[in-house]
Amino acid sequence: MRAFVVDTYQKMGALRLAELPEPKIQDDDVLVHIHATAVNLLDSKIRDGDFKVFLPYKPPFVLGHDLAGTIVRVGAKVKAFKVGDEVYGRPRDFQFGTFADLIAVKAADLALKPRNLTMEEAASLPLVGLTAWQALAEVAKVKPGQKVFIQAGSGGVGTFAIQLAKHLGATVATTTSAKNADLVRRLGADVVIDYKTQDFETLLSGYDLVLNSQDAATLEKSLRVLKRGGLAISISGPPDPDFAKAAGLNPLLKFVMGLLSGKVRKQARKLGVRYAFLFMRADGDQLREIASLVEANVIKPVVDRVFPFEKTPDALEYVESGRARGKVVITVTPGT
Repeated sequence: MRAFVVDTYQKMGALRLAELPEPKIQDDDVLVHIHATAVNLLDSKIRDGDFKVFLPYKPPFVLGHDLAGTIVRVGAKVKAFKVGDEVYGRPRDFQFGTFADLIAVKAADLALKPRNLTMEEAASLPLVGLTAWQALAEVAKVKPGQKVFIQAGSGGVGTFAIQLAKHLGATVATTTSAKNADLVRRLGADVVIDYKTQDFETLLSGYDLVLNSQDAATLEKSLRVLKRGGLAISISGPPDPDFAKAAGLNPLLKFVMGLLSGKVRKQARKLGVRYAFLFMRADGDQLREIASLVEANVIKPVVDRVFPFEKTPDALEYVESGRARGKVVITVTPGT
């Protein structure tokens, strides 16, 4: 099968197109013929080695964290799916690699593809959908009437999170550029801040939740727009000891992550607010919940561009440029 491989950890390193053996499946796996995948900044960070302390992948490995495709084989213990089912998902850590024709995935990480979406549209959703769901619905438990600030509203996570937050009944503020203001308003944003000309810290106050996806300086400012008892969830770091504990990392790594997040946690305590780091996990049950919202037209995918499989490195470069509105998708098998 064809696959794009990382041969060594390297900043902005090249991907190599390789021919690899067909993956073998375990009893609780399914083999998926991938029709479409999507690109995430997580792919860049893993290739660059940013996460190798707690995700120590051994090169060569295949990149890619989103898929939509058709099941071509099922493991002996799999009851929820059958050959021919159209599915979508985000494979769990250490089993990822969707920049390829085929992948072996735990059945528990998949859900049936939303019936009203193309393969390309479905492939755009799993990672960003699970990230938003776990932040807003699971961790923050957003309730009607609350105020939520979602940074980078025109990005992959942002476009999904705005729609989900509105569905949960929140008032939503977001940052974006002026050219994307209409897009985020159509998605449901109530307050739109042009990050190039306006300072969100001077415009926002009394928020229940911030979903941070930007740098450390932006995170520090975000703490100050929260009301007392409010929560800042960061998907861009720094990781904290609670994450290290949940991930089963050793005491040394837990100590290191305590140091990395010490400053922001101290600032949060002074302000009477809370801080949490989120590294999303695979979850087929949550994908089924998301699929039901998509089929009800509550959530709609936002796809910027679709690249052919042979242009996968170009797709990754485009995402790294920061110009994408919504998700960047790769068609692995044309005509499906």
